[in-house]
Amino acid sequence: MRADYIEVGGTRSFAIEEGSGQPVLCLHTAGQSGVQWRYVQPRLAALGYRVVVPDLPGHGRSEPAVGGPVRDLGVYAQWCEELMDQLEMERPFVVGCSIGGAITLQLAVRRGERLAGAVAMAAHGGTDSTTLTVRGLERELVDSAAPSRSDRTYFGTLAVVGRRVPAERAELIARMHRREDPEISNSDLIGWVTHDVLAKLDGVACPTHLVVGDDDLWLDPRDVQRAADLIPDARYTLLEGIGHYPMEEIEGFADTLHGWLSDLDGSLGRSAA
Repeated sequence: MRADYIEVGGTRSFAIEEGSGQPVLCLHTAGQSGVQWRYVQPRLAALGYRVVVPDLPGHGRSEPAVGGPVRDLGVYAQWCEELMDQLEMERPFVVGCSIGGAITLQLAVRRGERLAGAVAMAAHGGTDSTTLTVRGLERELVDSAAPSRSDRTYFGTLAVVGRRVPAERAELIARMHRREDPEISNSDLIGWVTHDVLAKLDGVACPTHLVVGDDDLWLDPRDVQRAADLIPDARYTLLEGIGHYPMEEIEGFADTLHGWLSDLDGSLGRSAA
């Protein structure tokens, strides 16, 4: 495993890299960091992938984005493009969850012809004002309006973890998520509710797989299915008993992801190491 800082988009940015072979870029959720992939990354590398796990600007060990917290997921997509180019990731897969899934769809729209494939989890490509609003999120940026934001992150995470996840694992996920900076996560979520590439999904030029858990309280699986229907030959998977964070909730997720990636690219049909 190699960990280093690299200048991307004017920001000193942190990324972990492990393994060699087919490159895979793994993107985290709102307010979080690449630590969400800590169990997936080594196993995926052992399966023959070059795994790159960055912290988006302002997250984890990366310095703040130029201009402050990001409210436009297109900014993150552009940052990811620069990162992939700097690291010379030739025809990578991109895999992301929540805002990471939305960024994945942005990348599929923007440069699908240069990707081996895309796996977007907990994302449907359109705006989402049913459970979150920009006005509400902006109000929560005022400390007096949300005196227990860390507790709310903790309990909110527990609420969207799927019913199949053992209590001990759900507790660990929630406590890890509690570390996030509310200013960053709320800005990310403003980007989430205003993000919209639905009208461009029919032009995606790479194999694509959309995934959603049936216990994800933040998404209607029907919206994800409709988005998959817009993308030429896209796959769709509904995960029973799983919530908003498949890569953290599913035991042995790297092998599950390997199966999805192999399905997107038949040349990857290698046996597990």
